Amino acid sequence: MKPSRDIARLIEIMAALRTPGTGCPWDLEQDFASIAPYTIEEAYEVADAIARDDKIDLKDELGDLLLQVVFHARMAEEEGVFAFADVVEAITSKLIRRHPHVFGDARDLSPAEVKVLWHRIKAQEKADKAAAHRAAGQPEASEDKGVLAGVPHALPALTRAWKLQAKASTVGFDWNDARLVLDKIREETAEIEEALAGGNKAAIREEIGDLLFVVANLARHVDADPEGCLNAANTKFERRFRGIEDALAAEGRDAKEATLDELEALWQAVKRAEKAKASAG
Repeated sequence: MKPSRDIARLIEIMAALRTPGTGCPWDLEQDFASIAPYTIEEAYEVADAIARDDKIDLKDELGDLLLQVVFHARMAEEEGVFAFADVVEAITSKLIRRHPHVFGDARDLSPAEVKVLWHRIKAQEKADKAAAHRAAGQPEASEDKGVLAGVPHALPALTRAWKLQAKASTVGFDWNDARLVLDKIREETAEIEEALAGGNKAAIREEIGDLLFVVANLARHVDADPEGCLNAANTKFERRFRGIEDALAAEGRDAKEATLDELEALWQAVKRAEKAKASAG
């Protein structure tokens, strides 16, 4: 079978993989729920390729993510609910509908006006979707009609915290200064210290959760993505720890053979070298 650049060929291949009797046994036994974790994983791998600025990997990872869309669409087609073409129609219609300042008559809008218009269109879409669910006799995606409705539970926890607090801020439930959030962080760290002194593991976990929740809010107040911030910190930690390992390897040793004081001294040396390099650059 020859590779192809044609999306129709990809759809045909997916159909072949899902054909009983001649298809792939693993693909045939999958359903929406079993594939969902792979969909999330592929989205993360796309983000990872972008973070590494690896365009070769990005091409492959985008292909893997596209496969997830085709896979879900094929299963839906087998159930007679929609097909890949309907997915394409849905997103193209949404893009046109949400950009009347590009494809319609609402021209020459400022960024602030575009944002207001965007939210108004989304609110109408939500109402239309609820009506469509009722007409089809299907339950709506969420029975919650409150301010916090519509924030998916499957989001990474820090991102979900960011979105929940952004929703709450729309009704004024928010700090009006990032420094007030810092005060709350200090309060939460004091409560962790108290929980540690008490030795209650459940209380410690709860207080750590509260601290992370407030840190996500601080990120929101300064227009930073908390997941992005933490990913950057992870990358920095990995880079610096590898620097420790490289320094030890040059001496014919590994990290297991070093004392904590030696590891800390090497960590500080790696940090100083990085800062010196950044200053020189």
